[in-house]
Amino acid sequence: MTYDARRSPDQMLDILAGQGTGKLRHVRRRPAREAVTAPWPDSVPALVRSTFEGTGIHELWSHQSEAIARVMAGEHVVVATGTASGKSLAYQVPMLSAATGALDPVSASMFASLRGATSLYLSPTKALAADQRTRLEALAVPGARLATLDGDTPPDERRWIRDHANVILTNPDLLHHSMLPAHERWSMFWRSLRLVVIDECHIYRGVFGAHTAGVLRRLRRIAARYGAEPTFVLASATAADPARHARALTGLDITAVTDDGSPRPALTFGLWEPGPPPGARAEHEVSAALDGARGSDDPADSSADVTDDLGRRSAVAETGDLFGALVGSGVQTLAFARSRVGVEVVADMARQRLWNEGLDESVVAAYRGGYLPEERRALERGLRTGTLRGIAATSALELGIDVSGLDAVLLAGWPGTVASLHQQAGRAGRSGRDALALFVAADDPLDTYLVHHPDVFFGRPVEATVMDPTNPYVLAPQLACAAAELPLTEDDEALFGPGMWPLVDSLVERAVLRRRPTGWYWARDDRPGDHVSLRGEGGDDVRIVESRTGRVLGTVDGERAHSSVFKGAVYVHQGVSYVSTELDLEDGSAHVVRGNPGWSTAARSVSAFDIIGSSASRAWGAATLHYGDVRVTTRVTSFLRRLPSGEVIGEHPLDLPERTLVTKGVWWTLPEDELADAGITPDVAPGALHAAEHCSIGLISLVAQGDRWDIGGVSTALHPDTDMPTVVVYDALPGGSGFAERAYARATEWLTATKEAIETCACESGCPACIQSPKCGNGNSPLDKHGAIALLDLLLRDAYDDPAN
Repeated sequence: MTYDARRSPDQMLDILAGQGTGKLRHVRRRPAREAVTAPWPDSVPALVRSTFEGTGIHELWSHQSEAIARVMAGEHVVVATGTASGKSLAYQVPMLSAATGALDPVSASMFASLRGATSLYLSPTKALAADQRTRLEALAVPGARLATLDGDTPPDERRWIRDHANVILTNPDLLHHSMLPAHERWSMFWRSLRLVVIDECHIYRGVFGAHTAGVLRRLRRIAARYGAEPTFVLASATAADPARHARALTGLDITAVTDDGSPRPALTFGLWEPGPPPGARAEHEVSAALDGARGSDDPADSSADVTDDLGRRSAVAETGDLFGALVGSGVQTLAFARSRVGVEVVADMARQRLWNEGLDESVVAAYRGGYLPEERRALERGLRTGTLRGIAATSALELGIDVSGLDAVLLAGWPGTVASLHQQAGRAGRSGRDALALFVAADDPLDTYLVHHPDVFFGRPVEATVMDPTNPYVLAPQLACAAAELPLTEDDEALFGPGMWPLVDSLVERAVLRRRPTGWYWARDDRPGDHVSLRGEGGDDVRIVESRTGRVLGTVDGERAHSSVFKGAVYVHQGVSYVSTELDLEDGSAHVVRGNPGWSTAARSVSAFDIIGSSASRAWGAATLHYGDVRVTTRVTSFLRRLPSGEVIGEHPLDLPERTLVTKGVWWTLPEDELADAGITPDVAPGALHAAEHCSIGLISLVAQGDRWDIGGVSTALHPDTDMPTVVVYDALPGGSGFAERAYARATEWLTATKEAIETCACESGCPACIQSPKCGNGNSPLDKHGAIALLDLLLRDAYDDPAN
């Protein structure tokens, strides 16, 4: 195989013609763009400048020059330019300048003279931090002592980093759990801190963003304790209002640099719609994809997005065919899938195709969360060096990892946001060659709508980043963490805002904090950070252990373990099937044995919700729309075994604990007599409500920065808190993420699109393109398409959106 062959986008599309089951619906070409250059700022030290000039960078792109000059002058900056626009220079140059002493105003200090000024680089993923370290080390600037600090770093290496490193690359989680609580041991580092870099800052949204905002305020607090006031540099390829988001994240006045002066190759972007499933072969492919599937309408890493149906083949199976065709033709390709299992399926299908054609299948791999650190690093090296020609990945690889050889990117289904769409498509063409991006539509209401409305697909603006640092469910634990680090005082209102005081009073009442004349102190024996997950995940990681050898295959978070590695679950790792023989939640381990039993497994769950309180409501005639606090309880109750044909051969009960989520939701009610007058009888109502709930979750991305994997929903024909038929759609993270609030504000637009999506779908009684959900805990039953249309007609009859929004 000739792997260094360069193919044009049109040639790549020719390769795909006749592949899979579908066809190209639309092609749009983005033209190339010329560079706008600028000189190096005079403030850059000669040593650092000559190092970059040695790599061929003799002049900068205009946005790089502007950003570097501002940062070197001590100005807080967010650089928001396109993918592959060289944003990293805006912080690499100041970081290396600081390491050489150019930014150190206290050079007379003994500590600073021994160590030099320090910089802290924060990344949302380990892969991105590892990539940045590789690039910085290649520059070999004298005096720069680089180190990556994350959960994989051995204790001995951590001690060296604490005492000697002056450029530390880490993540908000490590900062939260380790560096800030142990700030006394890091005192020399804090004393010399000059720069804080926050890369890919648009990732910090929802609850994760709110927690990170709290961590950054704690960081500023600790730095000030040791006399430092660092300059903040943020970077994002995709943000609607980067300055506003950066200010909310850091609490600082931030200047945005947005004029992109970088050159950009032409990009051909295609929309591909899969056709009907190709019979038994597709069923066999998808049976593997169902391994570890999660049921319920509770958001999670579900494998059910790969399920074929009678209408259209799954996006994952279709992408597997297209991916294999491109890699087999020598095109270095990255394929994104939304779930971990989907990633495994795409990679396995491509490997199988290469093997069938007598080609080397080892050039294809999967990349996802849950892999061991050494596996991830090896895959990243293979992608950079070109020994891997095809990689299937979750969004873990959508960020700015430098992969210069990629010619094509495939997207198996809508990635959730326009920001992610641009990030993923932007992975191709980074070497300056024209590239191809191909969106493969999932059998989903939103994907179906977008692939048939290309102007909507290409014309959608980047969403405003939803992030609320005053969220009390987030701010309260962050205040507890801050108090454990240093006593809270009245001066901290400048960091955390006046909303902190009711929460502080509540923490005192619960004996979490203790009031003293000098401030508010942590009052317990444990560490508050041990109870706070920045990413809102459900519990500690569960190790997946191969019973025969004791080898740890990978990890899965505690919540996902309920639905993916329960006793009897089939689990896939790099194309190899295992069966779980035991899930020990107390020990944090799942034990598996290697083998393919010939069936797949899918978890089933039940969900219910309680209304805690409505904070906003409006009447739509007989209907009422609410926004407020809800409590959602979910429990995995059983799992199904399915043959490759899709036939269910058994359902087996599970005894797993219930999970509770307190969050924000939008819900609506309609009186039973109104439904009856509209022909929605008691036997029809459950299916109508359930169908409307499913489709509304699928279309929430039209009005909020979230997709169905960020959102949950429950419907009931008679809810005890309302005494009426009720549907709730809720944020999937504790305390809320802002999605339900956006949906409430634009409910007319959102629910009208929901009704239209169901009405215009060509199916007779409902399909994944309209009312079936890929993560329904009730197995998509009951559902009533025509009842849902009548229900939504009634609901929207007197609807209006809040004019304040």
